[in-house]
Amino acid sequence: MTLSGKTALVTGAGRDIGKGCAVELACAGADIVLNDRPESPDIESAAEEIRSLGRKCHVITADVFSRTGCEQLVGAALKAVPKIDILISNPAFSRRGAFLDYPPELFEETIRGTLTSGYHLSQLVARHMVERADGGKIVFISSVQAQIPSALCFAYGAAKAGLNHMMRSIAVELSDYRINVNAIEPGCNPSPVDGFFEPHVQLGQEVRTGTVLGTVVPMKDDSSHLIKCRHTGVVLMLRTFPRVRAGESVGVVLETDVA
Repeated sequence: MTLSGKTALVTGAGRDIGKGCAVELACAGADIVLNDRPESPDIESAAEEIRSLGRKCHVITADVFSRTGCEQLVGAALKAVPKIDILISNPAFSRRGAFLDYPPELFEETIRGTLTSGYHLSQLVARHMVERADGGKIVFISSVQAQIPSALCFAYGAAKAGLNHMMRSIAVELSDYRINVNAIEPGCNPSPVDGFFEPHVQLGQEVRTGTVLGTVVPMKDDSSHLIKCRHTGVVLMLRTFPRVRAGESVGVVLETDVA
């Protein structure tokens, strides 16, 4: 798989899943626009790691929890690079709390940071992709909590469930423009709630419908599992996700050729 000549915008990319996505995209040949919050202590080191792979990497800090911040990010990105082929939308906000005591302003902040921010980012980038008329990939990082009821996590789960539904609706509208839209639900390590769900896609399984989407999730230092899903508007649920030690990253990579 090669992404040579492609450019990816990855948000929340200073560390963890966002950084892992950016690194894997770079390993596959893509140039990267890295975003994280303005006060991020991690973004520059993540950028240096990507540059060490021989790829171009532009750092743009912005608060993607607001429309203004998203506009600033996408505008600055398109000044730094000529095009955006791939968007990894990875913003989220979560504070655990009991439903009966949960402050309304905290619920609204969770929806804004986890769901509304994805709307702003994807709409702005999709408009650019449609104008370019050369297809593209939009991937939302969701969560298994979109489907698994969990005490003290009702706000975050509701926001991620909304994100999944929004993704499917966006996929329908953008399919005519050859833009793939999907979501990935990183799972959790085995726990008492693990029995409440079965994964839609087991690691290594291939689903053959629609257009091409390739996903690479590194599971440990020198190995990875390839999930290929030929579809748009799909949620890939992973039963487990690796525990990440300091200095390690996990990531998701997407092919950009649309059938």
